[in-house]
Amino acid sequence: MSSIDNVLQKMDDIVDQCKQQNLRAGYFAVLYRFVTLRIKQGIENDEFDDSNRMEELDTIFAQRFFDAFDAYYNNSGKPVTQSWKHAFDAAQSSKYIIMQHMLLGINAHINLDLGIAAAETMKDDDLELIHDDYDRINAILASLVDDVTSNMSRISLFFGPMIRLAGKADDMLINFSIIVARDGAWEFAHTYRSAPNKELAIRERDEKIANLAKRLTQTSPFVSAIIKVIRWGEFRSLQTNMDRLAGIVE
Repeated sequence: MSSIDNVLQKMDDIVDQCKQQNLRAGYFAVLYRFVTLRIKQGIENDEFDDSNRMEELDTIFAQRFFDAFDAYYNNSGKPVTQSWKHAFDAAQSSKYIIMQHMLLGINAHINLDLGIAAAETMKDDDLELIHDDYDRINAILASLVDDVTSNMSRISLFFGPMIRLAGKADDMLINFSIIVARDGAWEFAHTYRSAPNKELAIRERDEKIANLAKRLTQTSPFVSAIIKVIRWGEFRSLQTNMDRLAGIVE
């Protein structure tokens, strides 16, 4: 990817493919497309410390998602991290709710990919120079997730009342990925940057993030029962749900 416009075009292609092939990975793709669009707007409005650097970060970051998606769904032949494989394997099943699919994507992309992208963007420069812009990306994502959570009734009929019934159990469904992302991924950026064996560093981090992903799909009987009820309210077609999700994040 040479520019953020190229990234958005590829995202459009992935969203279209998910609609045509009924791929639940499309829920994360819709959310991520609007994160990217918001970053583009921020670049145009000089909201970041270094606009050129932010565009480079965005393209490196997005390429990790594209590589994972193309390897899993389009047989590109590239390896897929455990974190992304867990997300994509879960997307093959109808037993998970829309929010789970989005959070599995967030988990893989933020908790694993963002630290790598930040370190690769900075190359030999001081990593701390990009810290504030890194935090701004997380803030954009957190804001969009908040908007989606607050308006899930437009997609998921029973989401609101059942999450309120769940009480603190909803932390597992909503909050954990965002909270872990802000600090854990930044720490990993430093770890990856200084690692003598970067592939080993990725594998070790990937294993941890894949185990974190299992918390989203291997839920307690109580949370599983709530998820089952929520799923009954997500009866519309995948294409319709993706369009409604796009309407929320817009």
